[in-house]
Amino acid sequence: MANTILLALTPIFFVMALGYGAGRWNIVDNHHVDGLNVLVMNFALPASLFAATASASRAEMYAQAPLFVILSGVMLFVFVGWYLFQVRFRKTGKADASLQALTIAFPNLAGVGLPILADVIGPAGTIPLAVALAAGSIVISPLALVLVELNVERQGASPAAGGSKAFGAVWHALTKPVVIAPALGIIFSLAELPTGKVVEASLLLIGHAAPGVALFLTGVVLSSQAFQLNWKVVNATIVADLVRPLLTAAIVLPLPISSDTAKVAILLAAVPSGFFGILFAVNYRLDSGTTGSMVIASTISSIVTLAIAIALLYPH
Repeated sequence: MANTILLALTPIFFVMALGYGAGRWNIVDNHHVDGLNVLVMNFALPASLFAATASASRAEMYAQAPLFVILSGVMLFVFVGWYLFQVRFRKTGKADASLQALTIAFPNLAGVGLPILADVIGPAGTIPLAVALAAGSIVISPLALVLVELNVERQGASPAAGGSKAFGAVWHALTKPVVIAPALGIIFSLAELPTGKVVEASLLLIGHAAPGVALFLTGVVLSSQAFQLNWKVVNATIVADLVRPLLTAAIVLPLPISSDTAKVAILLAAVPSGFFGILFAVNYRLDSGTTGSMVIASTISSIVTLAIAIALLYPH
């Protein structure tokens, strides 16, 4: 168990540390990371998501439907709860609150979930991981993007009426590659449309770079800001590393689903906060300091919480 946690989390911190050092020592300009951000969010990650979902058989995709519904519901509940609390009681800006909620609700499945499932379950963990990533990318990411789009002024954009602005925000969010790719992959899987070995190999070649480049970029962004340890960060870590997996367990244990699906759902819910919030903050020129601190604190805390989750779920 200790070896599993070490193998999963050490590379995460190593790659983030590389990015942090590159930014801190001016090897990479940590104030101009648009190119890296585009590489991850528009190319590498969408390619990875599409290849993983499209390659699954229809039977495998149907079998993962409960996991998709459960994790979508849990992430949505956490997202809405954090967003409303921050906006109504903490007077946080809506755009910042939405990215904080995204960070807490959507685990770091690509960076941490993948090696965890590979070590604990083996190759069979690829499909549920892809489905979980698709759930966050299709349900939670567009919601966060719509809220950001509605509450930030885009440079060079002319003022628009409420209705047209709302439509434009929804359209801009839903047409993001990171949203379209997994949705299209699920359609390919359910329709049993072949992608072909050449296409799949081509997409995976760039898709395999997504987790590493995303973590490196996260480290570069974090190097430009100071780590903030405050009550908001502490509370976000508690929600991400404790409340999210416990809520998932409370939902799945009474349900008539397979024990394997229940265990995977809880384990994936125990994965620390993800980096989408940071990357979106960079894209929209928003403050990424708080979201970055949330990711760091949650990842460090998960060394303990993930170990407990694995020990309870997979004791042998």
